[in-house]
Amino acid sequence: MRFLFKTAYQQDIRLFKHGGQAFWYSALGLALLAAPFVLPDYWVSQLNFIWIYSIVSVGLMILVGFTGQVSIGHAAFLAMGAYTEAYLQGHGWPFALSLTFSALVAGITGVIVGLPALRVKGMYLAIATMAFGFIVEEGIARADSITGGNAGRMLGSLEVFGIPIDSELRMYFLTLIVLALVVLGVMNLLRSPTGRAFVAIRDSEISAQSMGINLARYKTIAFALSAAITGLAGALYAHKLRFLSPDQFTFLQSIELLIILVVGGVGSIYGAIFGAAFWIVVQQLIVLAKDWLPPAIGQQTGLQPTIFGLILVAFVLFEPMGLYGRWLKVRTFFQLFPFYRKGMFRRQKSYMKSERLK
Repeated sequence: MRFLFKTAYQQDIRLFKHGGQAFWYSALGLALLAAPFVLPDYWVSQLNFIWIYSIVSVGLMILVGFTGQVSIGHAAFLAMGAYTEAYLQGHGWPFALSLTFSALVAGITGVIVGLPALRVKGMYLAIATMAFGFIVEEGIARADSITGGNAGRMLGSLEVFGIPIDSELRMYFLTLIVLALVVLGVMNLLRSPTGRAFVAIRDSEISAQSMGINLARYKTIAFALSAAITGLAGALYAHKLRFLSPDQFTFLQSIELLIILVVGGVGSIYGAIFGAAFWIVVQQLIVLAKDWLPPAIGQQTGLQPTIFGLILVAFVLFEPMGLYGRWLKVRTFFQLFPFYRKGMFRRQKSYMKSERLK
């Protein structure tokens, strides 16, 4: 068992709490750097999808996991970033500039959605974001001159500071670097007054407001940051696929992003990455399993949604804290053995008594 005795404020805000964390994160970094040289190109390609979906999940986590605002239209922000990148690249913009503008356009869109959504919350906020997703999907299909409409839009080859991204290996390092920067940025955001205000709003809006937190301001900031990070992922997603169409950014895509958060663990950056990895890996396992299943089962078109539906129900019933929650329990068990007790992670009510009077 490890005990930390903090004697300075800097110890409380450092990213690595002790030398053990620094060692294991360094080992993880070395493993990630070596992975594309060891794995086949197909699995490197799947890792690229994991990193892109992880960026989307971290962005959505700011809104859902840290601020408590439900969104089931986040595929729209992914589409805004992807199509902005495709349009600007077609006009010869350098990648660094087009990537920045993709995040900026998505962030401004998040503000536009967030301002009207301030008057609603809960189920009504979810419906509002869902309606926005339908509007963006229809707008993409109608704006033929910009998006290509239902015929889709192709992207050209990608260059970053003169280096052509013409292989899965180079795409791997690009997506991994962007993910690392996003994760470090969000981790530092959570330690700032803005991040602490997000968490206070999530736990109890009435208590947060009574402490002087401007709900409208911080909810709008949460929408903007969440949309901007998702726009970054959308730009990378566009270059990964090299072809965009409205069918890729539907309501089902938004539901999938929420499922990733639930499976990974709502309220944790690590959970966002775990959920994205789980989602991509299980998809590939289902594809491989179809060859071993009887044709009456393996050839059914609804096999994948059925399996993911069962997985989601199982997590909600037996592990509401997601994969990250399970990892916490396993780690704590070995840290406290033999003093670990079963009810240590029992869920508590997240609302204050004052909210029951509304």
